[in-house]
Amino acid sequence: MKNREIAKLVRGQRTTDGAGVRLVRVLGNGDVRDFDPFLMLDSFDSTNSLDYTAGFPMHPHRGIETITYLISGRIDHEDSMGNRGSIGAGESQWMTAGSGILHQEMPQPSDRMLGFQLWLNLPHEEKMTEPAYLSVTRDMIPRVQSGKADVAVLSGHFGKTAGVTPAHIPATIYDVALSAEGEIEFPTVVEETVFVFLIEGDAVINGRQIPSKTAVLFGLGDSIGVSAAPGAGARFIFFSAKPLNEPVAWGGPIVMNTEAELQRAFDELRNGTFIKHR
Repeated sequence: MKNREIAKLVRGQRTTDGAGVRLVRVLGNGDVRDFDPFLMLDSFDSTNSLDYTAGFPMHPHRGIETITYLISGRIDHEDSMGNRGSIGAGESQWMTAGSGILHQEMPQPSDRMLGFQLWLNLPHEEKMTEPAYLSVTRDMIPRVQSGKADVAVLSGHFGKTAGVTPAHIPATIYDVALSAEGEIEFPTVVEETVFVFLIEGDAVINGRQIPSKTAVLFGLGDSIGVSAAPGAGARFIFFSAKPLNEPVAWGGPIVMNTEAELQRAFDELRNGTFIKHR
């Protein structure tokens, strides 16, 4: 097996989004080519509810899927299709924005808000698909103990253990908790983009100590290994998916393939024809 080398490190930067939510932006517009088909990655980690309860009031999306996962905390949500609900600790929501949706996400006060939201690009032929939700509850996320690692399979497969199967982009996502001096090795699909995000604690990868809130992109190969930093545990999210290799036109909450498609989306927002399905 060929172990993947570290190709790129992206340290998350503190920023404010929504109506005043303080978060850590890890991946953004400048990382599209390297992390394809993964677009944006935001990390939430706060024990102060004033950092996040302003929330993300009603806003549009088109051309992407958003994956929200909480390790702790709660986010209430509702949308233009009449859906409403909550994402709780240990739960995930896979939202297909498709042809266009308006939705809001409002984090609720908790002892700690810890989790992430990932934007996943949709291929050209599925950009205008009908919006949909996949609510992933705790009982839908199997956990596997592998040595000193606890692996929650959010989507895809870990060995013979299966998580949910996404409808559009078959991405594999794990939440991996390593106890002190724990380590784990994953086989990877050679042609897929693979990266990990250190959501809590530092880790050692290929002999390098990597700080918390860092995304680690790997080069080509069929395996990766991650260890907890000496004397402490670590928690990271594993992501893997086949790149789309398509042009990206990204403007705010909308991601299309061409500037003309992007302009059309914003024109439709202005003239009230953005929503295609209710």
